[in-house]
Parts: sequence; C-alpha cells; structure tokens
Amino acid sequence: MDLTELRDQIDEIDSQIVELYERRMDVCSKVADYKIETGKKVFDRSREAEKIAKVGALTHNEFNRHGVEELFEQIMSVSRKLQYRKLSESKRGGRLPFIGVDTLDTEHARVVFQGTAGSYSQAAMFAYFGESVDSFHVETFRDAMSAIDEGAADFAVLPIENSSAGIVSENYDLLVKFENYIVAEQIIKIDNCLLGLKGTTEEEIKTVYSHPQALMQCARYLDEHRNFKQISFSNTALAAEKVLRDNDRTQAAIAGAHAAKLYGLEVIREKINFSSGNSTRFIIVTNQKIFRKDAKKVSICFEVKHESGSLYHILSHFIYNNLNMNKIESRPMEDRPWEYRFFLDFDGNLEDGAVRNALRGLREETLNMKILGNY
Repeated sequence: MDLTELRDQIDEIDSQIVELYERRMDVCSKVADYKIETGKKVFDRSREAEKIAKVGALTHNEFNRHGVEELFEQIMSVSRKLQYRKLSESKRGGRLPFIGVDTLDTEHARVVFQGTAGSYSQAAMFAYFGESVDSFHVETFRDAMSAIDEGAADFAVLPIENSSAGIVSENYDLLVKFENYIVAEQIIKIDNCLLGLKGTTEEEIKTVYSHPQALMQCARYLDEHRNFKQISFSNTALAAEKVLRDNDRTQAAIAGAHAAKLYGLEVIREKINFSSGNSTRFIIVTNQKIFRKDAKKVSICFEVKHESGSLYHILSHFIYNNLNMNKIESRPMEDRPWEYRFFLDFDGNLEDGAVRNALRGLREETLNMKILGNY
C-alpha cells in the first residue's frame, strides 16, 4: 500500500476513536451524576490504578503497553475534569473558605514590616498604605508573620521576589507555616547604592554589609571589587545603621539612597545593581481569609506524589480551565530529602467558575494544597 492508502486507514481508525471517546464521555457524565447524588469523591486513585493496569495488559508488546497506559491516564484525567465541572454546576461542591470584600480596610490598620526605618520594606509600605500609616518594625520575617498571626498588627509587608536575584525563599516557607494570606502586592524599583561615612572614597572600603539579596543584585559590581569582604546583614537599612554606628571609614553598606539621607551617610557610588530595571515585589499579608472582589491573581502551594507524571497531571487543570499560569517555584520539604513543595501563581478570581473547577481538582488530586491568597 502507498502512503495515501495508509493515511486513509488512519483517518478511518481516528474517526472510530473519536466516536468511542464521545460514547465514553457520555457514560462518564452519568457516573458524575451518580457521584453527585451519592456524595462519592470524584478521584478514586486505586480504581484508576487498577484500570490502567488492566488496559495495559491487553496490549501485545512493551512499547504499546506504555502508550496505552499514558493514553488512558489522559482519558481518565479529562473524565475527572468533566465530573469536577458538573459538580460545580450542581452547587454541591462546597464553598471556598474565603470572603470577598469590596475594599481592604487600610485606613485604620496597623502595619508591621521587617527591618528598620529606611528599609525597602518601609518604602513599599509607604507606597501602598501612605506615609501616615500606623506602623512598627521587627527584626525578622518570622516576627512579622507572628505579629499578624497574633493580632498585634493587621497587615505585614514582606518581600517575596526580586527581578534580578529571584525569590525570597524564607517568606515562601513562612506562607506555609502560618495561617496568613496574601491580599495585595506592591512593586517598587530598587536602586542600590554604596554608602559610607561622609568623605569616604571607594578605595578606602574593605568591608561591605547588606542583605543577601542586595549583594546578589550587585554581584557584577562586587566582582569588580574583590578586595571587598562581603558580610550578610538581615536588612539593608540595618547595614547602613551599622556603618554609621561603627564610624569606620573602611566599612560601607549597600542600601537605597533614602537610607543614606536617613542615617547621614554619603552615596559613594549610586545604582550599582547590574539591572537597570531591578525591582522587588512585596506582598501585603493578613490573618483573615479575605480577598478583594476585583482580585486578578491567585497564589497557591501544593505537594504531589513523588512519581513520574504527577506534576504534569496537576498542571493540566490550568490548561483545561483555560487559566494563565504566571510562575511556578519549588522549595525543598523539611524531613523529606529531594521532595519539593510547589508554589504557583495564576490569573483569576476565587469567584470564577474556572478557578473553582481547577482548585477543586487540585484539592482532590494533590497530597496537600493551600490557597495563599487572591489579590
């Protein structure tokens, strides 16, 4: 037979596959109706594993067995998504434990940030809440999370990601450990400067203090000055404060120009970060499960089984529900070497049907899933 005849045969077989697929989905729809009426869960892991093993055994060689198993994994995944959609339409899928609000009550809020006066966190807080905000600062990110968890503050401002240096991993982990939720974000431009005592020259500097992220953002500049000893500090403003307090012309801090003004230091070299578009995204966090009704981004974290294809099947929920995923990060899990927790941002609002469908599927098919916020 020539190629045209072979392709005709494939077309005929494909039309039969489509017909059989639609018949199968009709039956799956009736299965969904039954599960809705009886309250049975959509995802039955043991039943699906048994089914895949059964269809795999019908094949005649190893290559076909793997192909059929992959095909039926996908078919059953689509079937589940149909059932999740019908469950949502039936209004029996339960409500998400978040309350939509028109606006955030920021006028009478007390806000906490990590660091001290002159820090970028304070600048982000002023940008979002205004400079007249009732605020206080704490030493660590954990302290800030604890402050809102315990009710000492209504909101916390925390850096979560820098455009040059990447994520602030500690704050990702703290979002899992605390029952606190993201309700807004604020992005500010970062212009790191080399600060020292008045009259200090670049040639006099021997030691540079700053936050690890700021040091990474200025890696190219520091690589050109390898005689500088780099020492990590918990906050850029605290590093500037140390330089002033020690009154040592061989010390310098990497911080913003606003910190130089606040502590009476001199800008020895300005804009030393290697990216002119260097920006940091800060999150506004509270202990209330609320979201603005006009929110457009959802952040979640989840864990999956440590086996082939598990993440692939989870991400298919976003494709099927036509949701745009903005980013995904992974963080190692404590006491489980080489296993990871995934953090994911996607476009949407918790009141959207597509978002609810995706989250319902994730909740059933992941080991653990937490909504970190809608903002």
